[in-house]
Amino acid sequence: MHDEPLATELDDLIATMPKAELHVHLEGTIQPATAVELAKRHGLEATLPTTDPDRLGDWFVFRNFKDFIRVIRSIQDLIRTPDDFALITYEAGADMAEQNIRYREFTVTPYNHTHLFDKGLSIRHVLHGLEEGRRSARADFGVEIRWVFDVPRNFSFSRPGGTYDPEPAEVTLRHALAGQEQGVIGLGIGGDEHGRPPQPFAHAFREAKRAGLKSLPHAGESLRPWGADHVRESIEVLEADRIGHGVGAIRDPHLLALMLDRAIPLEVCPTSNLSTRVCEMIALHPLRHLDRMGLTVTVNSDDPPLFGTTLNNEYRLLATGFGYGATDLVRIARNAFTSAMCQPELRSSLLHEFDAWSRSQNI
Repeated sequence: MHDEPLATELDDLIATMPKAELHVHLEGTIQPATAVELAKRHGLEATLPTTDPDRLGDWFVFRNFKDFIRVIRSIQDLIRTPDDFALITYEAGADMAEQNIRYREFTVTPYNHTHLFDKGLSIRHVLHGLEEGRRSARADFGVEIRWVFDVPRNFSFSRPGGTYDPEPAEVTLRHALAGQEQGVIGLGIGGDEHGRPPQPFAHAFREAKRAGLKSLPHAGESLRPWGADHVRESIEVLEADRIGHGVGAIRDPHLLALMLDRAIPLEVCPTSNLSTRVCEMIALHPLRHLDRMGLTVTVNSDDPPLFGTTLNNEYRLLATGFGYGATDLVRIARNAFTSAMCQPELRSSLLHEFDAWSRSQNI
């Protein structure tokens, strides 16, 4: 997927370019070696197919979306304590430094861990672990991290088209509000969209917006007809400030015009879309068309080890798959900084750093 040759100077530009990433799941950044370490901490080695990190990497390569869900849930189940949350956050910060990612907004789904809340873990413990990892990463690597707390669609609807359960949204909203001092900046929804539209979640997003949180839902990850409908609902009903994925919007020209008019950024994840068969090949991916229309497009890695990618590889894919040169790569990278939902002072500082680098490159 990333084996086409890339000019050395363009590869160097991508590696050294300061970057921001807006769509990456914290649990989806866990590397095989860390999964083994967590399993050994908690006596859960039997839940993994192997404790050899090199061989476990093969297990991370899923065959279909159902298999992906199975793998990610197995990984999530290894996270049991505040120290675990601190560890995975710190290691995600180390990865940021390695790729020169200056800022990341990580999606976290606390509701996935509620089965542990009856065993002594609380949202206070989760927030403490996240904050400890975030502070350590900032101190050691100089990176900035913020959180988007995500409502899981699959727990909100027991089956596609079934009865909506408001509890996951209400619980996640409480957790997000409790974590604003620890860097929670938005409320999202994620998971399988089929038969699980955005509208029922409106009550939680209204409360979140009133409290100063941003509306950052996943919508339109599919190119099926309802993908565009979900993007429109997210904008009109959830008052989305940004759309996670959003490629399904390509089916509706009027929706694209609406997004352009309201300057709503998209968090596009090309390799993720290829891996989950949203698109069969990069030539069919709508990113180029969305970008040419003038929409604010950003690129992101989603769940990088599971999709066999990195943020740097996503930029390489823009070059090898779409023919983007240095000017376009820098323009797309800047979009991520302008679309960040952190405090205006931090966003301005990050943009100043990025623009100074860009000028040094004569781009």
